[in-house]
Amino acid sequence: MSEARRYTPRGRSVRDASVEAGSQHRGDPFRPALEVLQGGRADQPREQPRRTDPQRRAAAARTTEPKAPAERAAAAPQKAPARDAQRKSAERTTAVNATRTTTARSATPARPALRRTAKASQARGGTRGTTPVRKPRKLSRVKVPRPPRRPKQPKLAEPRRRLRLATVLALLMFAAIGVRLVQLQLTDARAYAAAGLEDRLIKEVLPASRGAILDRNGKILVHSVETRFVAVDPMVVKDPEGLADKLFAVLDKYGVTRSELVRKLTPHKLEDGKTNARFEYLAHQIDVADGDRIAAMHIGALRVARDERRQIPGYDLASNVIGFTRKSDLSGQLGIEQAYDAQLRGVDGLHIYEHGEGDLDKPLPQGYDELRPARPGSSVELTLDADLQYSVQNTLYERMQPLGAYFATAIVLDRRTMEVMAMASYPSFAAADPGKSPQDQLKDQCTATVFDPGSVHKAIVMGAALQEGIITPSSTITVNSSVKKGDTVYKDHPPQKDGTQMTIPGILALSSNVGTIAVADRLGKDKLYEYQQKFGLGARTGVGLPNESAGQLLPPDKWTGSSPGSIPIGNGVATTAMQMAAVFGAIANDGLWVQPTLVRKIIAPDGTVTKPPAQQTRRVLDPQHAQELRVMLEGVTTLDEATGRQASIPGYRIAGKTGTSQVPDKGGYAPGDVVSFIGMAPAEDPRFVVAVTAHVPKGAGGSVAAPAFKEMMAVTLSNFGIVPTGTTAPTLTIYP
Repeated sequence: MSEARRYTPRGRSVRDASVEAGSQHRGDPFRPALEVLQGGRADQPREQPRRTDPQRRAAAARTTEPKAPAERAAAAPQKAPARDAQRKSAERTTAVNATRTTTARSATPARPALRRTAKASQARGGTRGTTPVRKPRKLSRVKVPRPPRRPKQPKLAEPRRRLRLATVLALLMFAAIGVRLVQLQLTDARAYAAAGLEDRLIKEVLPASRGAILDRNGKILVHSVETRFVAVDPMVVKDPEGLADKLFAVLDKYGVTRSELVRKLTPHKLEDGKTNARFEYLAHQIDVADGDRIAAMHIGALRVARDERRQIPGYDLASNVIGFTRKSDLSGQLGIEQAYDAQLRGVDGLHIYEHGEGDLDKPLPQGYDELRPARPGSSVELTLDADLQYSVQNTLYERMQPLGAYFATAIVLDRRTMEVMAMASYPSFAAADPGKSPQDQLKDQCTATVFDPGSVHKAIVMGAALQEGIITPSSTITVNSSVKKGDTVYKDHPPQKDGTQMTIPGILALSSNVGTIAVADRLGKDKLYEYQQKFGLGARTGVGLPNESAGQLLPPDKWTGSSPGSIPIGNGVATTAMQMAAVFGAIANDGLWVQPTLVRKIIAPDGTVTKPPAQQTRRVLDPQHAQELRVMLEGVTTLDEATGRQASIPGYRIAGKTGTSQVPDKGGYAPGDVVSFIGMAPAEDPRFVVAVTAHVPKGAGGSVAAPAFKEMMAVTLSNFGIVPTGTTAPTLTIYP
């Protein structure tokens, strides 16, 4: 550091201090240097350097050490001025030596050397005979006053340090900005671009055309027709109230309310509460003409595009089989529409395009545009014959409506394939507008409603007894006027005399309860339960409709005291009309039970045909025993006093069975009677099976169901060209 920058507390340099001191003390050349080392003039108080404990001890030792003779002589009394000058010079020398001793602690202390010199001098003096040296006297310690501490010098400002700090901070700030720019432009650029694009995208669903439902000949039972839907972008609607008034004038007849229009037209958020709603349906399935009227308004916020609705040419034809769809999305809700919804509905398409805002409130010409075309649904071809379905359904209505029937069913099966040719429920409903009918009226009564089968169940008992060898076609059974099982007495109507012998055809023709119970006793409850299961009771037939009931069977271990009397005659057993039709289908099919089916094939839009799974089959009776049973059942329509004579058709041999029972309801039975007739024709080689069941306030199978069966079977045979075979009916008797 140069002398120009070394300042004393008084603002003078070291050189200036030395020159001034030299001029004042010319007699003492060392005085200026000592003053500089001491931080001031010699005659002024000096600030002593702070000594450590070792330094203080060394200084005390030097003060109390004995001095050499020369030193003692110098210390002898002198004149006052000389002594003062000498004392001050000694003090300065002592201060210089103390400073040097502190700086170099490794140096040899001066006092021990002086001690040795004194001893050597005494030794030399003693040998030479000089005057002996006196013992040095002890000098008192001179206390030097400690000068006051000098205040610390203030630190001078250092601009370069602050400049370096500011530079570092600026560099760090620019580095952070650069890193963020790299992140935005390179690392996260795609994510931010995608987020911005998502805000401008409009997603429009393109509904797939729903497939048609056809009859076995390709006639349309239900199909979709072109309509229009109206949608809106609420975010660009400026006057919701005014626009709602214009639209309400057109959409009022479709059940759209003005309040609903105002709500959808007003800008709002989606369900998440964050995203603006950019697409809302205002109406579905409106006529093309009404859609064109709305499009002619030229309102940018509205969108009118293609839609469709289901149209049923036959109004309520086979409505309980076909079912219906929901109006908003055409999803199947019942019947075939529900069971084959996945095949019918197809796959919706999607149109995603970039849409501007404000003055560019329209699809951007060069923006993002993605189109996924819709794939139409497949068509389902049923086994139903539309013409036969109409005849059967109409006959059922005309027969049951005057009787005030609670419900009624009619089923026509093709014995060869067990395909359902017709299946009607009463009452039916308009499939195009199901909302106007009660809920119970919408279901298919043939598969969803259960009831006690009654006397039609007796065919199962006789078939099992034939198969097990319990009876033969020529067997006779002793029939009494009544039989008691448990706490219940069972009788015939009219009752037989005790000990009356009856043939098996006679028991079936007169529907003898006592005779059937006698055969069931020989068969046993375990065998009866086994054949009930073989004939398909207690399980769904799998005909192809949803919500089919399995009915209910009572296992033998749960039979009560009256069960051996009630179950053989068809009470205490819950079945559906389709289950009992399948039972007689097995008898008509030479003892082979075949699963009934309602769907023939599924036709894809490209013409590809898919067959449904193969039908289940199982052998229940041998062909011979099945044929013998059919002959016995012919007596129901031919013998005198038989219960089913009203089911006979001139020229055709008819085999069948009547039944009368009840409907289970809340642990008991509902009012009224369930009457049935199930038969086949021609009996010698059956082609069709017809089952008619009705729940009426009062009636019997022979008087209610048999006439309806006759009319339906006659139409069926005529429509399919089945002519009488001309064979002679066997001779049967009631009593031997």
